[in-house]
Amino acid sequence: MTDGAPLIDSHLHLWDITSGGYAWLTPAAGALYDTFTADEAQAELAASGVTGAVLVQADDTDADTDSMLRVAAGHAWVSGMVGWVPLEHPAVAEARLEELAEHPVFCGVRHLVHEDPRDGFLELDGVRRSLAALARRGLAFDVPNAWPRHLDATAQLAAALPELTVVIDHLGKPPRGRDDFAAWRASFEAASRLPNTVAKVSGLDAPGQGSTADELREVWSIALEAFGPARMLWGSDWPVTTISGGYAETFGTLMSLVDELSADERTAVRGGTATRVYRLGRR
Repeated sequence: MTDGAPLIDSHLHLWDITSGGYAWLTPAAGALYDTFTADEAQAELAASGVTGAVLVQADDTDADTDSMLRVAAGHAWVSGMVGWVPLEHPAVAEARLEELAEHPVFCGVRHLVHEDPRDGFLELDGVRRSLAALARRGLAFDVPNAWPRHLDATAQLAAALPELTVVIDHLGKPPRGRDDFAAWRASFEAASRLPNTVAKVSGLDAPGQGSTADELREVWSIALEAFGPARMLWGSDWPVTTISGGYAETFGTLMSLVDELSADERTAVRGGTATRVYRLGRR
């Protein structure tokens, strides 16, 4: 269903494996071990009638952030860009934030906490100081794949920095079909009680678990009850979705769930929350 409101994909990646970096991306990743371009992304968005997208970092490097800025400069469909700064080094992070502030498309920061070996990364003094600087600038902070190591710490971070908007990517990565599902739910719901957290419905594939609307309904319902539509936003997680049906199939599944909501609720999840959280429309 379309309501005439902007339809914003809040979570889309691009990468070029010939450029170096992306240590997590190896031949073992199968079809993901490839280059995914802005033109390919644009075609996927257009085919599904998506108005715009937020590019999200996929490597903890300045090079990855700079490459997204170059894409944004040449593609009007890029509504925002969530980049990376060295959070554990506040002085360097502040200087980089000054540089990035020159680009209206820059709307948030993310760090691959699930790839970082430090369990207490979000509790480091330098990281907290850098995130306080984000809050002062009105920038959001995305936390990917928070379960199991970082979901409780995400809630603690949100409590410590109430002016910072904390985006829980992929609903915290619920362990569907595993024994720790109840523990994830308790941590996820605890995070939802912090008013400065929002939940991103994206990247919900789980090993051995299907991804139809019915198979995702449990985690969708938990998120709806915990956060409510006004604090939820959807994202494709493309090109990761290429290994589980592709953009159109993922989009159709998520929208079939969104379409069950009221008109105002649909507007929020389909683009309203993303526009508010990431302050889109400034470019």
